[in-house]
Amino acid sequence: MKALAFAALAFTFASCLCCKSPAAAPAPAPAPAAKPASGGPVSSAPESVPMATIVAAPAAATAPVAHAAAAAGDKPTVYDELADAKKDIAAAVGRASAENRRVLIQWGGNWCGWCIKLHDLYGKDAKIRRELMYEYDVVYVDSNHNLELATAYGAGFAQPGSHDGVPYLTVLDGQGKVLANQATGPLESGEAHDPAKVLAFLQSQKPTYWKADELLAQSRAKAAQEGKRVLIAFGAPWCPWCHKLENWMATPEAAALLSKDFVIQKIDVDRTLGGKELNTKYCPYEGMGIPWFCVLDAEGNVLADSKFDAPKKPGAAPEPTNIGFPSTDPEIAAFVAALTKVAKNLTAEDISALQRSLVEVRERDKRAAEERAAAKGKKAS
Repeated sequence: MKALAFAALAFTFASCLCCKSPAAAPAPAPAPAAKPASGGPVSSAPESVPMATIVAAPAAATAPVAHAAAAAGDKPTVYDELADAKKDIAAAVGRASAENRRVLIQWGGNWCGWCIKLHDLYGKDAKIRRELMYEYDVVYVDSNHNLELATAYGAGFAQPGSHDGVPYLTVLDGQGKVLANQATGPLESGEAHDPAKVLAFLQSQKPTYWKADELLAQSRAKAAQEGKRVLIAFGAPWCPWCHKLENWMATPEAAALLSKDFVIQKIDVDRTLGGKELNTKYCPYEGMGIPWFCVLDAEGNVLADSKFDAPKKPGAAPEPTNIGFPSTDPEIAAFVAALTKVAKNLTAEDISALQRSLVEVRERDKRAAEERAAAKGKKAS
């Protein structure tokens, strides 16, 4: 079962390099290698959650986007000088819009020691780590190669006559509107950034949370108007399998097919007011965890959900469990059965295409894991 209880995974976050001077900068210096994410489920969500480096779209509930640029020893760096910053910011805005989050642009460079200090703080301080995971899509933009873009966003360091340097922070809302431009000098204390000041700034820009019952009402109204069902997907920022389900549903192939029958509504159990209560209403079973999905008709009646019976270990009797993200053959079969049960416009061919897509995701992930293991073994030898 690819589902997690309400808990967080412990992840290590890559370190990076930054500086405290205006646009002109010395030659780039290589940054330390990023550390891989690691961890496992725990029984309950702690007060502060380590930031997960999860790629998610449009869920994005994502960790800071740090592009891997070539450097000495092929080690990843924080700022990619060749990145299309406009495209990266647009993608982050799209995720933020769908997730009711903010976009945090950190302008700077790999040559900048203060930029790296701030990036390191994001990973070291548990409260900041959690704030970024829950509330922000972070994009690192190389300031030397994007001065016109920084000027357009009103970033102080890029304005004529400004004495501001980098790192410099710009906060956007889900429509791409600038909410705040912040020089980081005032956030310093001695030879480092003050965690309390950084956290206070981030918290001052967080959005007002949506209400779960209002989101569901809107989705039901749309479903009624379009003659569709409502597919609710319950998830949380710390849950990688939730992001995996959201990412798959957002792929062009899956999205095009699922939209034939469903208005898809994500409910974040941590960031949506009443989200946990709604999850309990539609998942009244113990120990199921998230991601959890259910299909409703326009009147709100449950037509199908994530529960299915399967042995939890070889040879055991079947027990009620959660499909979560459908990855194993039994999970995929149960998901296909749920779709078949509620389908109105989806054809058998459509459902088979979705099934193949899930198998492809599993096989691709398996190959990637094997390649990582082989590379690790080769490096060790």
